[in-house]
Amino acid sequence: MYRSIFFAALIFLLMLTAGCRSDDGFEFSEQGRFVPAFSSERAFQYIEEQVNFGPRVPNSEAHRRAIQYFNDHFRETAGNDAVYIQSFQQVVYGDTLNLYNLIAAFGTEHQDRILLAAHWDSRPRAEEDPYDPDSPILGADDGGSGVGVLMEFANIFAEHSLPIGVDIILFDGEDYGEVSDMDHYFLGSRHWGNNPPVPGYNPRFGILLDMVGGENALFPKEGFSMQFAPSLVDEIWSIAAEFGHGDLFVDQRGGRIADDHIIVEELTGIPMINIIHHRVDALGNVQFPPYWHTHNDNMDIIDKDVLQAVGDVVLELIYNRIPL
Repeated sequence: MYRSIFFAALIFLLMLTAGCRSDDGFEFSEQGRFVPAFSSERAFQYIEEQVNFGPRVPNSEAHRRAIQYFNDHFRETAGNDAVYIQSFQQVVYGDTLNLYNLIAAFGTEHQDRILLAAHWDSRPRAEEDPYDPDSPILGADDGGSGVGVLMEFANIFAEHSLPIGVDIILFDGEDYGEVSDMDHYFLGSRHWGNNPPVPGYNPRFGILLDMVGGENALFPKEGFSMQFAPSLVDEIWSIAAEFGHGDLFVDQRGGRIADDHIIVEELTGIPMINIIHHRVDALGNVQFPPYWHTHNDNMDIIDKDVLQAVGDVVLELIYNRIPL
């Protein structure tokens, strides 16, 4: 994924289409409902199994094996009739890429729904790595961690009835573009937004999980998220503080980060927020962890405590904080 504070044209477009939502209309309160336990051990295992395929770069054998692995897992948890593979092709840099978004629906008895998402591909180059910038990365955190958390959520949703419908989307091709070539990032979310499998799909909100398992993680309140759904951001960060994770979910404004959530909001109007590891320096520049877009983004930097915190906080929101 490529990140920057300023993409002037993109920001201008978002301001025109979305405006600045100081009041998004969302209200949350404790509902007294049971919240099942999250297993960071299983989430870690799912990340490790992804990494063991190798870099999940479109058209690679690892990519083909990974989508089958995801398909098997979500069919086992959501059921065969509740999983859809949205396959498509796109020509990028002269290559025809075979791409796959995976969509899984849980709590299908509920018309009232929310959306959870992550990207599952890994980057085809390591431009931040001083030793081997041209080889693809494993993407344990950048891609793998969000998917691992969602796979564990699928286990939980299959076992414990949901108070609201939850749709999970794994976006492909998020991280394919070369540096600054924003037209060739976010391929999966662009395709999904322009080609909705369910016309008129209108969940309450969406949550994107991106780099949610790395060591020394820090999750400030990402800037576009605070524009799209500030009440949702504030509720999640409030839950984190209640759970003793205020040092992880810091109550500070983060940077404006180009990611799948802005594509979803722009193309569909679904207010989507992003939980993503980053910092903002004294000059207001976004900084990502030192392993970002390098070959050090491997299992050595995955922290089970971070995974546990993210899982616990999001499950509390889903099961116990959304009024029906």
